[in-house]
Amino acid sequence: MERSNSEMLAEIKGLNEECGVFAVWGHNDAPQITYYGLHALQHRGQEATGMVVTNGKILDIYKGNGLVTEVFQEESLRNLKGCGSIGHVRYCTSGGGGSENIQPFLFRSSSTYDLALAHNGNLVNANVLKAELEKMGSIFHSTSDTEVLGHLIRRSTKKPFIDQVMESLVRLEGAFAYLIMKDDELIGARDPHGLRPLSLGRLGDGYILTSETCAFHVVGATFIRDIEPGELVWMNQEGIHFKRFAPKKIWAMCAMEYVYFARPDSDVDGANVHSTRKKMGKYLAQETSVDADVVIGVPDSSISCAVGYAEQSGIPYELGLIKNRYVARTFIQPSQALREQGVKMKLSPVRSIVEGKRVIMVDDSIVRGTTSRRIVNLLREAGATEVHVRIGCPPIRFPCFYGIDTSTKEELISAKFSNEEVRKLIGADSLEYLSEQALIRAVQEEVNSSENQGLCMACYTGQYPTALFGLDQEKEEKIKI
Repeated sequence: MERSNSEMLAEIKGLNEECGVFAVWGHNDAPQITYYGLHALQHRGQEATGMVVTNGKILDIYKGNGLVTEVFQEESLRNLKGCGSIGHVRYCTSGGGGSENIQPFLFRSSSTYDLALAHNGNLVNANVLKAELEKMGSIFHSTSDTEVLGHLIRRSTKKPFIDQVMESLVRLEGAFAYLIMKDDELIGARDPHGLRPLSLGRLGDGYILTSETCAFHVVGATFIRDIEPGELVWMNQEGIHFKRFAPKKIWAMCAMEYVYFARPDSDVDGANVHSTRKKMGKYLAQETSVDADVVIGVPDSSISCAVGYAEQSGIPYELGLIKNRYVARTFIQPSQALREQGVKMKLSPVRSIVEGKRVIMVDDSIVRGTTSRRIVNLLREAGATEVHVRIGCPPIRFPCFYGIDTSTKEELISAKFSNEEVRKLIGADSLEYLSEQALIRAVQEEVNSSENQGLCMACYTGQYPTALFGLDQEKEEKIKI
């Protein structure tokens, strides 16, 4: 059966990101700043992007499929004018593809106010809420869980607007960092477990909200603080305000933000990602030592971990794999032959580095195993005498329901096979993983907080921080069908 382009790209990449959100308030160049902010978050989603802009009276929207630089041309940016904006980069983890699911969403109303929404995460009770809302007469125009919040706000009888939003947010379960905007107000909100990041910065007299702090550096903003779990930040003509819409629950930032998703130059809840990954590599070397000649990392997210491994082990680090950054835009409707060459298009070994060497290949994770097997083969073809695979996180054995595209056990190689069986399947001379304890230790040692920040480790342990509302059963049933 012929597979879609997105499926094949997912196979090559392994894991796909969630989404990224970015907002500006109180700056006359809001659309242009949002463009650069979304570009900084491009690694969190490459399928589609968009923004909604307000001039204080009217909301205007522009969005489309493709990268930020493809969707927003000079003319489209010139036509967007306003002092407030929300933007989104997308990889579809819930709701599927299609232009109707591109965010932000804009709800028009002739009787009340226009409302715009952008969301990073996944609501585990979306189906329950959607069924309830449809019985009440709500009509959904997308298959995205993001739209649920818009209908809840619209149906709220509370006054003023901030109370409508707070009443609606408390009904949501799961992972979310929401941006909510009307003509004269902007709200950012983070779920009570803090599963998804959201940070606040200052730019001149205006403010920035973003999924990752790396975007602050790009637009010249200064970091203020992270939005706390269960907290919202509210901006209007009167200034900036903070409100708690729900009690803070057990802190459970997604561990994969540190392992894989976030850019190395970002700080996530006080922990620098590069430093954290280096510590992961250090502990990985302590736990899984092996005699070898060279350490290499799989670009890009594994480089910091590989450097840490090399420093701790005393084995030299070398640039043994080169990444082709343009594959995702050119790998369109491939033939079967090209499909088999997918990793070769994405990664190239440096023969002079690995030939005749015992190689330690550090990677961030193993999901389906396909990519790992092909990279090991590439290194052997380039002359590596041994390939020892070291993974900077524990085995991924359980699906994620919070915004990562690993929705069933069936697609997770470590859920079906033992570590030794996985080693044989990928063709490595040895295979070892970072322990759960070491991952937690690496993060908590870097967190700049007096609080004991917890992690969501559900994809490793199967212990989910929220109820799943039958999603686990629903996904497995679909596989059986």
